[in-house]
Amino acid sequence: MLTRRTFVASAAASLLATPALATTVRLPRKFMPQEVAVNPALPAGEIHVIKNDFHLYWTLGDGRARRYGIALGNEGRNYTGVLTIRRKAEWPSWRPTQNMIDLEPDLYGPFRNGLPGGHEMNPMGARALYLYNGRVDTYYRIHGTPQPWTIGQNYSSGCVRLINEHVSELYAMVPVGTHVYIF
Repeated sequence: MLTRRTFVASAAASLLATPALATTVRLPRKFMPQEVAVNPALPAGEIHVIKNDFHLYWTLGDGRARRYGIALGNEGRNYTGVLTIRRKAEWPSWRPTQNMIDLEPDLYGPFRNGLPGGHEMNPMGARALYLYNGRVDTYYRIHGTPQPWTIGQNYSSGCVRLINEHVSELYAMVPVGTHVYIF
């Protein structure tokens, strides 16, 4: 069971272990991580993404959740439904999908061979949670972003993005096998 003490300790350890994550972005208060009240029927240990509000909730149980501001893909490029985290990665490498290259060749074509983790142009940021539908990789992710000013917007080809400090905090708490509800 996640307690306040283990939450604070894991968040602090995560931030200390990755000092390169510090940014000077100033998000509106509504997009800063905070503990909020949610439906008491929601069990602990789930992620709920509410696309219309640009928020992700990590449920803590007892009607509480940790809420984060997010950025999403442009209209028509976001997943809706229930997925499962099957893999996690720190400083993940990135390669655009063929569909991304086909839709926007000028933007994604130059990166067809991918970018290593930690590269300043790598859109995956500091951490990634890989979302699967059963055993099938959806290529939809919850990940960091090198573009923190996009939080609260539809901005990219898809995925759920948090600023690097926030995705690192979430990453430390969320185990493989977690269900993700995206609506």
